[in-house]
Amino acid sequence: MSTVFYSLQERSKGRVTRPLLLWAFLMAVDLFCYEAQIGNSNTVRDAGLLITVVLGIYLGWQRRSGTVFIAPLVSWMVAWPPLWLATMIHEGFFKGFFKGLFLITIGWIAIGSAEFVVLLITSTIVRLLRGKKRDNVSEVVIFDSDDTVQ
Repeated sequence: MSTVFYSLQERSKGRVTRPLLLWAFLMAVDLFCYEAQIGNSNTVRDAGLLITVVLGIYLGWQRRSGTVFIAPLVSWMVAWPPLWLATMIHEGFFKGFFKGLFLITIGWIAIGSAEFVVLLITSTIVRLLRGKKRDNVSEVVIFDSDDTVQ
């Protein structure tokens, strides 16, 4: 009887959990500052764009462009409490409560879409500039029962 072992190599080696969460927290701070009108609104907006571009570069370099589809959802989950709180600080409790509710539900479609577009464009450009993966290592290794590993 012949026994065959299959070893499949992982295609994507870069981990994105920590950078994605770091980006989400930084975007939450950025959105809080923007909505609460802390600092110059143009500077805060540009900082958010820069943070998103940096994540897009990282995802493109790590060949993890598929993460851009889930990144806005992660950002929304992290940012909605601070964004809601910032709206209540800026507008007052009752008006801010309802305006914040609208912003974190309907307004997030625009925010998430903008994040998605910037991440997709940036990661795609970086991935195209980096070129094809040039690994000559076989992705599948097959050991037959007659082969011995030393």
